[in-house]
Amino acid sequence: MIVKRMTQSISLFTSLIVLAGCASGNGEETGPSEVEETEIEGTTGTDESQGENPEESQDQEETDDEGETGSQSAQDSSADEEEDSPLNFEDDLMDPDSLKVLVNKQYALPEDYEPADLVTVEVPTVLDNPEIRQLRTEAAEALKDMFDAAEEEGIFLHARSGYRSYQTQVQLYNSYVSNHGEEAANRYSAQPGHSEHQTGLGMDVTSESVSYQLTEAFGDTPEGIWVEENSHEFGYIIRYPQGKEDITGYQYEPWHLRYLGQEVATDVFESGLTYEEYLIESGIDIEINE
Repeated sequence: MIVKRMTQSISLFTSLIVLAGCASGNGEETGPSEVEETEIEGTTGTDESQGENPEESQDQEETDDEGETGSQSAQDSSADEEEDSPLNFEDDLMDPDSLKVLVNKQYALPEDYEPADLVTVEVPTVLDNPEIRQLRTEAAEALKDMFDAAEEEGIFLHARSGYRSYQTQVQLYNSYVSNHGEEAANRYSAQPGHSEHQTGLGMDVTSESVSYQLTEAFGDTPEGIWVEENSHEFGYIIRYPQGKEDITGYQYEPWHLRYLGQEVATDVFESGLTYEEYLIESGIDIEINE
């Protein structure tokens, strides 16, 4: 008899690559004015704004067959753990084309990144600028499904600002800095390359009840409450929730929706966490706002 100990451990996600993301604006008191936003967003053409991983030990008689079985079991266990892991740092969070790409103050998009599958959204919009009326195809289809479902319940939503190119974000951010100062601007506007809008997966939504503005008050309206309670069913989350500025780096934005796909969006919603906190809870080592 020979005692054979099999030990297996797997660790996930140890490398960090700088990418990133950002937001739009926050409260009425310190956020951008409607005039500033409309001037830039409305007139700038194409430049707008593990599974189980136990350590096992087992005594067994060593035969050729048993050796092969043990080896195969170890391989199967490793594969199962990789499949059970919800997200992959490199493939999901650092790939600009991933629907789950992480974009915030710590992780940025390439300056020249532009989604290849942008389409014009088929929902009511506020501004005429064709650039910001776009989203990536899957996100646009999900947005329409959400707007249609809301309308069936007497909730009427409008899309205000979707995709923004890097160049548009330069103009928008510089305008906010010029008018409100850099410290204030950094609480509600993303530096170029760090905006979720550049992913084509973020959309600011609003309603007639708040005069189609982007304001915290939207969160207390029937429309804002409906969005908060139901958007995850269509793959969206409220990206910058209330009381989480120390994590996200941005003020509360009940209007800023981020598409992640229904499964991940629902997981994030049910967790009650921000996207960053959800990733950390999932075992992914990321930098967060400090």
